[in-house]
Amino acid sequence: MSTRRILAMQQVVNREPLENQRKSDKVSNYYGSDVFGQDAMREFLSEEAYESLQNSISHGTTIERKMADQIAACMKAWAQSKGVTHYTHWFQPLTGTTAEKHDGFFEPIEGGRAIERFSGNQLIQQEPDASSFPSGGIRNTFEARGYTAWDPTSPAFIWGGTLCIPTIFVSYTGEALDYKTPLLKSLHALDKAATDVCQYFDKNVTKVIATLGWEQEYFLIDSALYNIRYDLQQTGRTLFGHASAKGQQLEDHYWGSIPERVVAFMRDFEYECHLLGIPVRTRHNEVAPAQFECAPVYEEANLAVDHNQLLMDVMEKVAIRHKMRVLLHEKPFAGVNGSGKHNNWSLGTNTGKNLLSPGKTPKTNMQFLTFFVNTVKAVYEHADLLRASIASANNDHRLGANEAPPAIMSVFLGGQLSNVLDELEKAVHSGKMSPEEKTALKMSIGRIPDILMDNTDRNRTSPFAFTGNKFEFRAVGSSANCGWPMTVLNAIVAEQLIEFKKEVDGLMEKNGVEKDEAIFQVLKKYITQSKKIRFEGNGYGDEWKAEAKKRGLSNIPTTPPALDAMIDKKSLHLFESLGILNHRELEARYEISLETYTKKIQIESRIIAEMVNNQIIPAALNYQKGLIESVKGMKDIMSASEFKKYSESQMDLIKEISDRVSLIKNEAVLMTEERKNANNLDSAKKQANAYNEKVKAYFDSIRYNVDKLEAIVDDAQWPLPKYREMLYLR
Repeated sequence: MSTRRILAMQQVVNREPLENQRKSDKVSNYYGSDVFGQDAMREFLSEEAYESLQNSISHGTTIERKMADQIAACMKAWAQSKGVTHYTHWFQPLTGTTAEKHDGFFEPIEGGRAIERFSGNQLIQQEPDASSFPSGGIRNTFEARGYTAWDPTSPAFIWGGTLCIPTIFVSYTGEALDYKTPLLKSLHALDKAATDVCQYFDKNVTKVIATLGWEQEYFLIDSALYNIRYDLQQTGRTLFGHASAKGQQLEDHYWGSIPERVVAFMRDFEYECHLLGIPVRTRHNEVAPAQFECAPVYEEANLAVDHNQLLMDVMEKVAIRHKMRVLLHEKPFAGVNGSGKHNNWSLGTNTGKNLLSPGKTPKTNMQFLTFFVNTVKAVYEHADLLRASIASANNDHRLGANEAPPAIMSVFLGGQLSNVLDELEKAVHSGKMSPEEKTALKMSIGRIPDILMDNTDRNRTSPFAFTGNKFEFRAVGSSANCGWPMTVLNAIVAEQLIEFKKEVDGLMEKNGVEKDEAIFQVLKKYITQSKKIRFEGNGYGDEWKAEAKKRGLSNIPTTPPALDAMIDKKSLHLFESLGILNHRELEARYEISLETYTKKIQIESRIIAEMVNNQIIPAALNYQKGLIESVKGMKDIMSASEFKKYSESQMDLIKEISDRVSLIKNEAVLMTEERKNANNLDSAKKQANAYNEKVKAYFDSIRYNVDKLEAIVDDAQWPLPKYREMLYLR
């Protein structure tokens, strides 16, 4: 074993016992204690300031300057009571991670002294350098000014000894440069559209809230092994690695007993999450070895997105304490289960009703069907845009492989609800509906309350599945910011609900159709129109690819062509008509997504070449040199017939190593040339397509030959930790 691997393995085996940092106190006693939430607000704010802030949170009203100063002073006092000395505007630029610049509360005054000060202006607005974040051409390098602005709907929190204030991030000219701004606008559009439709059923509904419950999958490996895998450090995934003899084929890891070392990590990061008000409640082993999952209680979508971004940061920092590293890449290990971030989305009203949960009366069931069918129709109309919302270089490795949904967008409803829609589609009406028809809608609609969560099957191969009282968008990648796919989903459903209301009102006003029948007629039409997107079978099978093609559904397995849907006429109209993103902002995001894809493949290509030349080939040739010396020695001591008989297997190994080294070296050179050619192209789209079609085309072939060498070369001489070492935590 190489010296570096020996040292790394010794660190794994000889690690010091880890302190169990789980607090013995009940979670309810400290939950949210590092959040400027309701309790802290009531304690530190005046009644006037508290009401002003609550109005801003609930109704979007502007906070007056006087109140802003008071809120800022009280927020500072709360933070200082916990030993905090700095604050930051915490935002989500289009890098996919979070950003923060820490400023101290102190301010020098005359006489060489200082005071602590935090004004309303400092709370509400800051000016980060907009040119240094991805802008897609919106900002030039010499146009540096951008603004962060406080989002009072997501409470401030303390993390890393700093007061973090969630904010939006926009350019000097007002364009959104982050994930939060369009998300908030999409939530507002959906609230308005859904509330208007709810008025058909319940006049007491004045607000509709999109909720999100994400399920975060991740891998854990030992820090010592991570530290000598250059590819893992730089790309988040292993670019080489022969499959372990034992992988996930026995299915013994899933929901198995959690390793003690991992439990210690989970307790620690859950404790940190609970302090931050992140309602993480579920933990378990996932399918692949060294893969795990955590999931929270559902929250309002904007807060849930913030919490997921924060959770990923917490996980990474806590893992380091435990001498482990979290891998959030969608496919860190080839041939085993990839990691997703299932987004469970639903709609709730201010009256406490889940609009995607069947009710107990025909009236509430009609309301359920209205939102249910409109969501399915929205996915049908914008399937390609949904596909684009989860497209990334990382996710390309996962989609359609090892329990991940395919790149074909479809909707799974379960047998019972599929039958309900089929019956509705067949129902025939002439004239006005009778009272009996209003109650039964000719398909025993009263039975819908029997459809409970456990009566709706789960289809792991479906990218968008109804799971009882919510839709589960399973195609979202584990490292992704949930904000963008949720923005898209909110937007397409809002647009669909607006169209639905327009059609229903049109039937009522122009044709004199009664409300219930008008709703029924429009729903029936939508069921027929969107039927192609519904699929109940195995999304992994080749049969589905053929069937999807016959239905006219897109199958776009890679990112660059998938991203085109972001800027087609339909998408541009969608976002502009709802006031979420203008064409300039959307085109900028398209450019950024292409550039990010290119840079990730470019980095992987460079690292492949470096590892091949600096680690793989030298190790193979060194082992081959030993074989050659062995053969020479055999020739010196054996007769010709004996030598021919006994040297044959070693000669075969020598030749195989030479063949594979030659293939690897030649393909690495060709890959590098293609990379240079791609870099000279004159548009982001051309570069991304070239990296996708020309540069990446060499990855699998190079990897195949490297992995074959790993299986041949003496374990003591192989320079990289192997899958069998990394996937089984000690």
